This record gives sequence, C-alpha cells and structure tokens, in this order.
Amino acid sequence: MQTLMSVDAPLTLFAITLPGLEGTLADEARTAGFDVRDITPGGVTLVGGWPEVWRANLELRGATRILVRIGDFMAFHLAQLDKRARKFPWSDVLRADIPIRVEVATSRRSKIYHAGAATKRIETALIETAGMQVAADAPVTLKIRIDDNRVILSVDTSGNPLHKRGHKTAVGKAPMRETLAAMFLHQCGFDGTQPVFDPMCGSGTFVIEAAEMAVNLQPGRARSFAFEQFAGFDPTALESLRMHNRRNTPQARFYGSDRDQGVIGMATSNAERALVSDLVTFQTANAGDITPPEGPRGIVIVNPPYGARIGNKKALYPVYGRLGQVLRERFSGWRIGIVTSEGGLAKATDLPFLPDGPTIAHGGLRVRLYRTDPLP
Repeated sequence: MQTLMSVDAPLTLFAITLPGLEGTLADEARTAGFDVRDITPGGVTLVGGWPEVWRANLELRGATRILVRIGDFMAFHLAQLDKRARKFPWSDVLRADIPIRVEVATSRRSKIYHAGAATKRIETALIETAGMQVAADAPVTLKIRIDDNRVILSVDTSGNPLHKRGHKTAVGKAPMRETLAAMFLHQCGFDGTQPVFDPMCGSGTFVIEAAEMAVNLQPGRARSFAFEQFAGFDPTALESLRMHNRRNTPQARFYGSDRDQGVIGMATSNAERALVSDLVTFQTANAGDITPPEGPRGIVIVNPPYGARIGNKKALYPVYGRLGQVLRERFSGWRIGIVTSEGGLAKATDLPFLPDGPTIAHGGLRVRLYRTDPLP
C-alpha cells in the first residue's frame, strides 16, 4: 500500500475527460511529460507519484478531474466487503477531521450488485474503524468501483471540476467549457504560435484559453484542489510546482468579436482576471463584417448558435452561409474550426471540412468540431 507521504511511489492516475476526447488528452499528457499507460473510454491512465497527481491537476487542460487508485481487494458478498473495508488503511490518505463522501458503482459481473448497500458498508467501516466523518457535501470524495468482484478504491484529487479555472466569473449564454475549448484548439493544430480569432466569442473562452496556452500559464494556478485535504499533504511542494508557472512571451495575439456589446465586456473582464488582457483584443462586430487581423495567418475557431439553443434551426442557415462566405473570401491561409450540433448547418458554410471527428457531449447536446486545412 502506497501512502501519501511516499511522494515518489508509483500510483495509478485516471485523468477523466469527455468521451471522444481521450486521444487528444493523451497527446497533451505526453507532451507535458506524463507517463501515459492506457487510453480507455472516458479517460487516460497515467502512472506517477504524488507530484504527478498535483501537476496533472495544475497543468492538464483537457482533464475534467484526476482520480488516484489507493487500493483494491476482492469481495464476493457484503459481509466480506464489510470485513475488508474495516481492515483497509484509510488513514494513509484520508484525514479524520475532513468529511468524506462515498460513491459506489457496481457491475453486473459482481455478486455485490446493490450499490446502496455497498455504500452503507463502506461508510460504516470509515466511521467505526477509522474515525472518519461521512457527509453528502464533503470536500473529499471516495470513489469505489466493484467490477468482477474486485473492489477498486480511488480518491478524487480535484474536487470541483477542472474546467473551473478560478478566474472566469462572467459568462454568456451556452458557454464553452475551458477543458473542451482547449481540446478543440489542440485538434485544430494550435501549438501556441498562431493567432486565434473567434468571431462569435461570447465570454471569450476560446480566445483566453489560447492566450493562456501560448504563454504557458497553468490552468489550475488560481484554484484549490481536494488533494490539499489529504493526509500528509505538503503545501510547500505544491507551491514549488506553482512557481514553475513562468509566463512566456508569445509572438502571436488573440482576437474575439461578438455583436453583443455586453458579452464583449464580460470577455474583457475575464481576460483581465486570467492575466492575459495584454495579449487579447475584443471588439463589438457582426460575424458577417469580420476581417482578418494584421499579421500571420492562424486559426479561426467559433461556437455559433445551433438549432436547439435558439429554437429555430431554419433561421440559422443564412447565418452559417454568410459566415462561410466571409471565411472563404477573406481568410485565405487560415485554418477553420466550427463547433455545432447540426451537420446541416456546418454544410451550409460550404467550407472544405476534413472527415468528421467524434461527437462530444456539451450542454445536453452532442456537438462536433468541423475542421479545415488552411483555406485556399
């Protein structure tokens, strides 16, 4: 059994992401120096010590949360689950003064199939043998999966989902999550050196995320994490990792426009809180009137309205048609990325899209990123 104090001991990390983005997250993790062991539906398995756990939370832009396996044992019935849970060294990771929430999921291949009963046994073991507190709104979550009669114990090291960066307080309608924006930027070929332009920028997520990526700002630099409540946590070590958050000086700049002056104000405020306001330019403009910014060609990425978001899909075909016309006529040499739930709307742009990628769950819908190579 590895303990939290053994900072260099190998641990199994599972970086959760939206289904369909696993490969992109794995690429990001490899680039960041993580040991990627496996790609499975819903996430990426990494191996490392506790410093890698902290760094994964701080630095991985596409992960929604980071789980760490703390142990496992076999259990074929509830009495055996109860007995082995009472012998497990919970205090190696969990603290008696920090409440814990227990979440149990069971599989059809296990003889223990009642998640509620299994949850109760684990909670009782924590309370009676480890002196722990259990609460539905606890800051630390213990996640237990019973699969093929093996009880796999993990802790959620993130707490709040990782798309909550800590500096974006103003949002418009149907905002793009930062984690999703980062993965779509990666899929468009963004490496931090190209300008990015979002002509329907809303509260500025694509533009701000691109600017942060370009200057190498840690996405988790301004927030706290659940692992700070674990036994033996070393705040000095975490602060040392945060100090690696050195801002580069990029050559590229990042642009956003929107016809709604109110959301442009939101985007400007969000950029200031993210400490990238000197790198971004927001302006009020209709998407049909946009022109390329001066300088090198880069990436246009946009999350336009789609039918389910406004209730009348037919009214959007002219909007997409005009957007496509403007991009074809004025943005030669730029790569284009359009996020939409409607393939017909994407087709209305008449842009030369690459083969379709996966659909991704977003805001109760299934959306897809439609990409092009540099336009002729």
